[in-house]
Amino acid sequence: MKFKNLLIVIAVGTLIFSCSKNNNTTSTFDAAQQSIDDDATLVEYLQTHYLNDTDGGIWTITNGETPLMDQVATENITKNDIAYKLYYLKEVEGVGDSANKLDSVLVNYTGMLLDSTVFDNPKKSRWFDLTSILYSGGASGFAYGMENFKGGEKIINPDESFYFVNSGKGIIFMPSGLGYGNINQSIIPKNSPLIFQITLNAVNESDHDNDTVLSKDEDLNGDGDLRNDDTDGDGVANYLDVDDDNDGILTKNEDANGDGNPMNDDTDGDGIPNYLDADS
Repeated sequence: MKFKNLLIVIAVGTLIFSCSKNNNTTSTFDAAQQSIDDDATLVEYLQTHYLNDTDGGIWTITNGETPLMDQVATENITKNDIAYKLYYLKEVEGVGDSANKLDSVLVNYTGMLLDSTVFDNPKKSRWFDLTSILYSGGASGFAYGMENFKGGEKIINPDESFYFVNSGKGIIFMPSGLGYGNINQSIIPKNSPLIFQITLNAVNESDHDNDTVLSKDEDLNGDGDLRNDDTDGDGVANYLDVDDDNDGILTKNEDANGDGNPMNDDTDGDGIPNYLDADS
């Protein structure tokens, strides 16, 4: 189910969303070495812990239980020129739309440290703009990891209340470089790998500037970073710019054929869609 026109309330102020700067950083911090150290720590953790099917908790192996290491998949991520390994366990894939790190998601989650300290556990599901998490200094591994899951199926009751079934469910294990790095966050010490147990209920394909072009389609150079796509060079990235080519016509009004998609309209036939072509 799509939620393109849904007015979503993004959860602000949670630990996932943003990172508070302080004076803990040092000029000598070696992020590349920390990534290597974190991976060794995560591998050891995954080799010595298992998922308890009875209570859904993560426990230390004591009697030959199947280690998490035998169940997780690995995702290689490069951030600020540093290579990271993110691990995820897919308990349930989900039956709905696949998540994209540039979309918004409705999630239930628990955030933990490797010593089982819980630092975030909302009682209700929350909407998160994954793009904001990526660009705010928050736990970017949450956004990357979410791409491995799908949403669920929305069931509407007669009284118009609703719930979700067959939602994507699993666990994301991330190094500190995809969490909060070399910065203390509340009860999260700096350089802490993080664990998120998540249930992904729904996915909303984001259109941050409401110009009818999905934000993920405004990544023109295909590098996964929306911030460096600025067709008219006005200092406003396309995904936040209502007039991408600065021709005085709003992008949403450059839909010449009226099909609701400005991306397939090229009036002068030069191979450039009207909304990116100032002289169309």
